This record gives sequence, C-alpha cells and structure tokens, in this order.
Amino acid sequence: MKRKGFGFYLRIYIKILTQDLKSKMSYRADFIISTIGMIFTNIAGFVSFWILFRNFPSINGWSYHEMLFLYGFSLISLTPVQCFFDNNWSLRINVYNGDFIKYCFRPINLFFYYQSEVFDVKGLGQFAFGLGTLIYSWGKIGLDFTPLILLKMIVFLITASLIMIALQNAAAATCFWIQNSFYVMDLVFKFKDYARYPITIFTPVFRFVFTFIMPIAFIAYYPSLVILRPDDVPILSWLSPLIGCAFFWLSYKFWMFGASRYNGTGS
Repeated sequence: MKRKGFGFYLRIYIKILTQDLKSKMSYRADFIISTIGMIFTNIAGFVSFWILFRNFPSINGWSYHEMLFLYGFSLISLTPVQCFFDNNWSLRINVYNGDFIKYCFRPINLFFYYQSEVFDVKGLGQFAFGLGTLIYSWGKIGLDFTPLILLKMIVFLITASLIMIALQNAAAATCFWIQNSFYVMDLVFKFKDYARYPITIFTPVFRFVFTFIMPIAFIAYYPSLVILRPDDVPILSWLSPLIGCAFFWLSYKFWMFGASRYNGTGS
C-alpha cells in the first residue's frame, strides 16, 4: 500500500474540520455561550493572578511584568492542546461504550483520525487573550523585537505546546488499561496551572518534579527564557524543542500502543 503523505492528511483534516465547524455553528447559541464562558474563565484566571502578584514589585528576582509574560506565554502554548486535542477527553467514554471500534477500520492513521474529529474553537479565545497579555507585558518590559526574535518565539511556543499535548495524550491513553482514567486526565490537566509560574519560586523538590517528572516547566518557563533573558539562557531552554518533540513522539507511541490493545467494549 502506498504510504500517504502530508498533503493527503492535510486535505483530509480540512474536510473533517469544515464538517465539525458546520456542526458547531448549527447550534449558535451553544457556541456563543461556551465561547463567552471560556473568555470569562480566562478573565477570572487573570484577575486572580493580578490580585496575587500586582502588589509585589518582584518575586525571587521576577518582576510583575515578567510574570505576566509567562502567563501570556503559557496561555498561547496551551492553545493547541485545547483546539486540536480536545477529543482526548472523550477517549475513555468511546473506549468503554465501544464507539472507539469505528476508528480502527479506517485506512488512515488512527491517532490522526481520532484527534482530527474535534476542533475546539473556544481555544481561539484563549489564544487571543494570551496574545494580548504577551504583547502588553512585552512592551512594559521593553524587549527588543526583530524577525529573528519572532522566529525564536514561534519555534519555542510550538515546542512548548508539544509538552502539554504529550502529557494529555499519555494521560488519555491510560483508559486502555485503567477504568477510572478520568482522574488521571484531570490531575494532569490541573498541573498546567503551575506552568504560568517560574520554577524558581518553588522548593528544590518541586523544581525537580516540574522539570524531570511532570515537565510543565517546559510549557512556559524554560522556553520563555530565550526571549526574556537572552543573556543568561540555561541549557534546558535550548533543549526545549528537542525535549518537546521527544515527549510528543513518546506519547504518540504510548497512545498507539494502547489503541493496539483495544478489542472492543470494556477493554
């Protein structure tokens, strides 16, 4: 069988995305309400952040606007998992009611087909909010802006996103072995809230955990240092793209391994 290339999957994805968006827009009230809900959720999170840090000129060497930069960076880097991989939340349900079997007989990559079925447009509101926060803090800090810096920003945002995508893929795939896998997903998802803070404000134990065990420090802290503090970038920051790609590939393999063990309802 001829191996299908990037162009084939891009065309398929566009068709699936178009149908998904048409389906969502047919229920406009639900779409509008859920979008507004996502916006207010981000506003509430920002207000909590503002109340917590606004009255402190700096925390462990980090100024308020640098903290705000991390906050915006984390929101943008978390957007892809919200938009493109939201179907992971339904994986455990599809596995245990037997609906997952329909994905196993398509002549395309199983992981691609399952994830491409849902596009969460509410994540675009999160992206816009994060971008606005990032631009505001960028100006307040007085960072330079050049084409090279923009390129670095895009590369490190994408690779930072791969960390959270990898964590969610791996957590979702536990449903192939664990019946109550929702709690695994929920735990991993809640850890993302710590990504918006520099790990230097945590104790050495949590620094180790957030770097090498639950690597949420690579969602914002390490990659953002390339832009925030270009004269003092640790080696882990430069390794962020490699680490992000490696974690995504491992999570994909783990997800596919779990899917290969699926044999019907109750597996």
